[in-house]
Amino acid sequence: METFNISIFTENRIGILNRITIIFTRRYLNIDSITASECEIPNVYRYTIVLSTTEEMVQKVVGQIEKQIDVLKAFYHRDEDIVYQELGMFKLQTDKFLDHPKRESILKENQVKIVALEKDFIMIEKTGFSHEISALYQQLEPLGVLEFARSGRVAISKPMKTLEEYLNEL
Repeated sequence: METFNISIFTENRIGILNRITIIFTRRYLNIDSITASECEIPNVYRYTIVLSTTEEMVQKVVGQIEKQIDVLKAFYHRDEDIVYQELGMFKLQTDKFLDHPKRESILKENQVKIVALEKDFIMIEKTGFSHEISALYQQLEPLGVLEFARSGRVAISKPMKTLEEYLNEL
């Protein structure tokens, strides 16, 4: 098993995400993370899906995805062929965090950004790799994490051919 990153470019149509995820369900593939957003081309959306499987299986899945109406193009990449990040947000009790003797080192070592400081809670943000966000969670857990949320992977491929060039070829 290997980790693959699938980038799917679609038109903005209702139900497209459901049709795409059914392809994974039918093949008993678990999606590790998924993100969706507009891309650099107006009215075109990018889905980034991360999963662990074989290359043979990911090739089949990408082929099936590309057959879907409203899908413009789908690609898969290994981790070394992309640049990627995730975002983790942590909500902690303000007094516990401010009283912690290592709070400054936690902030500096993890390159954490404070996004909200209220009387009852503090929210901090960490952008980085999955293992970095998990390591920060382990450091903060003794302080009593009130809430934790993590984004899916946001990724851009290293190859220089743009989506617009692929679309012009079609």
